[in-house]
Amino acid sequence: MSATEWIIIPCYNEQEVLRDTVCRALETGLQIVIVDDASTPPAAEVLRGLPVHLIRHPLNLGQGAALQTGMDYARSQGAQAVLHFDADGQHRVEDIGQFLTALSEGADVVLGSRFLRPQDSAGVPRRKRLLLQCARCVNLLFTGLWLSDAHNGFRALNRRALQLICLQENRMAHASEILQQIRRHRLRVVEVPTQISYSAYAQAKGQRLSNSLNILLDLLLNKLLR
Repeated sequence: MSATEWIIIPCYNEQEVLRDTVCRALETGLQIVIVDDASTPPAAEVLRGLPVHLIRHPLNLGQGAALQTGMDYARSQGAQAVLHFDADGQHRVEDIGQFLTALSEGADVVLGSRFLRPQDSAGVPRRKRLLLQCARCVNLLFTGLWLSDAHNGFRALNRRALQLICLQENRMAHASEILQQIRRHRLRVVEVPTQISYSAYAQAKGQRLSNSLNILLDLLLNKLLR
């Protein structure tokens, strides 16, 4: 099992699919840290017996906070690379290899994209595709980065990026905040194609339009108050 490459899986009330997601991730041979963001019941109940690192927030702080907790922990354990991986089963472990390859070829940050291959974008629901295209423009406005995808939670960071990126946005606005910090620290970023599994479970838990508006409000306030 690799001691220097880590998968960070933030979770909140994902008991229905969490164990299966983690078991698939364990097949990679990488270290895994689960950050339980105050799930009820605790994630430990469904992860019993699995060889993973488990951290629990006593209060629900949000996905951004859970990712930062996981990054802090992995860094303290000597991680040279970390991957952000969703708990709901949307991401494929088969894609992890290309993220690590891109890091080994010199990227500081690797971002997954649903829009680099026609077969990947074809699976994106139409309404979500429209929202994501709008989000690309918002990202350009706030971060200066023009990417093919927006808010894809599948990403990888090398040791340099892990040391420089520090998330202050506790909830979903962290996705744009990461891009802001990539630009601020002049990190080398590349995109790699990924396929997202839009299961009925994942779509039922998907981001509502109101959540997207809240993210935009968080970003506006952050920009005005800086």
